[in-house]
Amino acid sequence: MTSSRKKTKISVYLDPEVMQMLADFSARRDRSQSMVAEAAIASFLSPDDAERREAVLARRLDQIDRRITRLERDVGISVESLAVFIRFWLATTPALPEPAAKAARAKAGDRYEAFVSALGRRLSQGPKLRQEVSEDVEGGAGG
Repeated sequence: MTSSRKKTKISVYLDPEVMQMLADFSARRDRSQSMVAEAAIASFLSPDDAERREAVLARRLDQIDRRITRLERDVGISVESLAVFIRFWLATTPALPEPAAKAARAKAGDRYEAFVSALGRRLSQGPKLRQEVSEDVEGGAGG
């Protein structure tokens, strides 16, 4: 004594792109487009759909949070390394007498180009400074 429930036919208008996606998905799964559409509608209308979407969103936000945390760390390392270098340079580099200062200014362009070239090699080959600096370094190393 099986009761056969007759399905109800509906007409739906789909964008051509959505229709193509439906046709492609149905062909890949070897299922009818009607079956795929019915399953998609049932999934969309199910009570746990909102919970699933919320879980997906929460995972994505967690990933973004971790990336932002790493980005903050990397920017902090960059700022601190620049500050350490500037302090060291200012403390150890004496002022040049005027004739030598003129020569140094004339040579500045070549030295800058060499710096940019070295930086480019470093960035393309690695390892990056952020990979060399441990996250658990304590402040006891001086600074």
